[in-house]
Amino acid sequence: MVTVTVPEFNIVDKVELEANNTALIIVDMQNDFAHPDGKLFVPESRKIIEPIKGLLNKARENNVLVIYTMDTHMENDPEFNIWGKHTVKGTWGWEIIDELKPMKNDVIINKIKYDAFFGTPLDYILRINSISNLIITGTVSSICVLHTAGSAALRGYKIIVPVDAIASITEFDKYLTYRQVDFLYKGLLTRSNGIVFK
Repeated sequence: MVTVTVPEFNIVDKVELEANNTALIIVDMQNDFAHPDGKLFVPESRKIIEPIKGLLNKARENNVLVIYTMDTHMENDPEFNIWGKHTVKGTWGWEIIDELKPMKNDVIINKIKYDAFFGTPLDYILRINSISNLIITGTVSSICVLHTAGSAALRGYKIIVPVDAIASITEFDKYLTYRQVDFLYKGLLTRSNGIVFK
């Protein structure tokens, strides 16, 4: 067994964001990941539903752009060699969980890789809406959340990650994500109730 010391990272108590240049991104809160009957169920995903709901309510009250990403695969996708078959488009496992169903004006991004920017119109949608701040939530922290956050930061967006609104497979994955967001991408770590729109 190897013991790893987690480098320091900072979680700020309060983050004030302009509503008109901020988007809330909910990453892959789909049945296959976030429902107990899902093919790749992440138990911690159940704990983040309420914090995400709270952020959704605040976002919608303040006309903040809400974006859902959906891990989307065709039959015989090469990624199934890594993870097994999951989130095939049109199946129950591909759908967003009932607790967080999108509303009419929310944006849906069907992504084919971990990174929500890869091969999708996400960057274009953010640019035409004059978005500069991204609140990134969802599952899984060290995979689709982190790849999306990193890709956003490299494109010049300010990333904000509420630690109680991302789900991890292991404790190592959780702290890896915190470290990368804080140290490598210069994003802000906070908690969902610390985010305020103005």
